[in-house]
Amino acid sequence: MLAVSGFLTVGVFLALVLSRRVSVLFALTLVPIAAALVSGFGAGLGGMIADGLVTVAPVAIMITFAVLYFSLMVDTGLFDPAVARILRWAGGDPMKITVGTALLTLLVALDGDGASTFLITVSALLPIYQRLGMRRVVLAGVVCLAAGVMNMVPWGGPTARAMAALHLDSGQLFLPVLPAMLAGVLWVLVAAYLIGRGERKRLGVVELDVAERPRLTGADRVRFWINALLTVVLVGCLLAQLADLEVLFLLAFLVALLINRPSWAAQQELLTKHAYNVVLVVAVIFAAGVFTGILTGTGMIGAMAEGLVSVIPDSAAGLLPVGTAIASMPLSLVFTPDAFYYGIVPVLAETSAALGGDPAAIGRAAILGQMTTGFPLSPLTASTFILLGMSGVDLGEHQRFAFKWAFGTTLVMTAVALLTGVL
Repeated sequence: MLAVSGFLTVGVFLALVLSRRVSVLFALTLVPIAAALVSGFGAGLGGMIADGLVTVAPVAIMITFAVLYFSLMVDTGLFDPAVARILRWAGGDPMKITVGTALLTLLVALDGDGASTFLITVSALLPIYQRLGMRRVVLAGVVCLAAGVMNMVPWGGPTARAMAALHLDSGQLFLPVLPAMLAGVLWVLVAAYLIGRGERKRLGVVELDVAERPRLTGADRVRFWINALLTVVLVGCLLAQLADLEVLFLLAFLVALLINRPSWAAQQELLTKHAYNVVLVVAVIFAAGVFTGILTGTGMIGAMAEGLVSVIPDSAAGLLPVGTAIASMPLSLVFTPDAFYYGIVPVLAETSAALGGDPAAIGRAAILGQMTTGFPLSPLTASTFILLGMSGVDLGEHQRFAFKWAFGTTLVMTAVALLTGVL
C-alpha cells in the first residue's frame, strides 16, 4: 500500500508539473504533504519536513552565493576581453566563428545559469553571424551544445538537484564524472569545427572588421586581474575540495564584494538586481527538501524501490545506470528537471541500491544528459526560449539541427564514464 501511495504521489506531482497547472513550488510541497496526511503520517509530518530542509540547506546556500558571485563577475566585465579576443581571432572565417562561439559559451557558462549565458553569447555574436550570412540555427545550436555540457557544474541546476535529491556532495557525484565532462567539452569543440566547416564551405571566408573593446583605466585593469585571479583560485579550490562548496562561494563572494562593490549602496544595487533569480532557485531547492523529506520519512521511496526490484531481474542491476545515462538527454524533452531529479532519480537510486548497485551511479548517469546536454532543446525550460528568441530560430528547426549533436555529447560522456568505472 505504501508503494502505491508513493507512485501516486510521484505521478500526481509529475502530472501537475508537466501540465503547468500549478507552480513547481506548490507541487513539491502540497502534493507530498497531502499524501502523508492521507497515508496516516500527519503526526510526524513536521519532523520529516525539517529533516528534508536540513539535508538541502547546504545546496541552497551554495546556489545562492554561486549565482551572486558569477553575476557580479559578469557585471564587472570579467568576460568582456575574452569576447573581443575570440572575435578578433575568428575574423571572417565561419569555421573559426563557430569554434569561437563554442569557446566563448564554455567560458560564460561557467556560472551555471543558462539564461545569462544565452543573453551574453547571442548578444555578442549575432551581429557577426548576420554580417557573414551564417545561419542563425548554427549560432543557437553551437551555443546549445556548449551550454549543455557546462550545465553539469556542481552549482548548475541539474547537479545541484541530483545532490539534493540523493543527499550527496560534489565529491561523490560530480568529481567522478569530471573526465567524462572534459570528453564532452572536446566533443563540443569537434562538433563546432564540423558544423563550422560546413558553413565555411557554403559561404567562404570574408573580411570582417571587429571593433576594439573600450580602453580601461589603470584601476579597471588592476580590478580585472584581481577578479580573474580570484575566479581561478575559486575554481581550483572547488575542484580540489579544500572546503565545502557553500563555504568557498560565500568567502569568494565576500572578497569580490570588497573588491568591486565596497559601498553598501552598491551592494544593495547588486542584490536587488539579482534577487529574483536567487530567491526563485533557492525556494525550489527548499521545496525539494520538503518533497524528499516526506517521501523518505514515510518510507514511500523505499517501498517504491522494493516494488521495482520485484519486477527487475537481478542481472539488470548493472545496466540501470547505463540505461539511465543513455535515456537522460531525450528525457529532457519530456520531464522538467524538478520532475526528473526529485521524482524519478530517488526511486531509480533506491532500486539500484536494492539490486546491489551504487545509488550514486544513478545520479552521475542522470547528469550526463537530463537537463544538461538536453536543457537548451527542451520546451520545458524558459531559458530555451531566451536562446531561440534572441537568435530568431524556431523551436522545431533548432531541435532538428541540434538534437543529434547534443545526444552525441551524452553518448561520448557515457562511454568515458563506463571506461573510467563511475557508472
